[in-house]
Amino acid sequence: MKLHELKPAEGSRQVRNRVGRGTSSGNGKTSGRGQKGQNARSGGGVRLGFEGGQTPLFRRIPKRGFTNINRKDFAIVNLEVLNKFEDGKEVTPTVLIEAGIVKNEKSGIKILGNGEVTKKLTVKAAKFSKSAQEAIEAAGGSIEVI
Repeated sequence: MKLHELKPAEGSRQVRNRVGRGTSSGNGKTSGRGQKGQNARSGGGVRLGFEGGQTPLFRRIPKRGFTNINRKDFAIVNLEVLNKFEDGKEVTPTVLIEAGIVKNEKSGIKILGNGEVTKKLTVKAAKFSKSAQEAIEAAGGSIEVI
């Protein structure tokens, strides 16, 4: 295959539609807008969600609940994952991100008690569940809330 033989994939390149350039273009005279009416006018058309005067769907559906703008979203780490680190290591949010356990710290990291921890670790996080705290301390480690 040579450079001059290369062709784009079928259907990936489309010729721009030149509107209002005479009858033979296929889009002359009314420019593909039809005859008269709201959509034929410049600036015509209806706003998003408008249903011709009928009560729009977003107003017909009942509204429930609310979104708390002050909600804090925590990145979750289970105990079983902490066994990845060597004995006596200090586990901080930056260490967890570098190890690829947590992708985004969000509002902080919360350690949950799913699984068992077998190594003595110093864990620093924003929150700990009761069971996680007990398990880390039972394994000889310590926790620190940051």
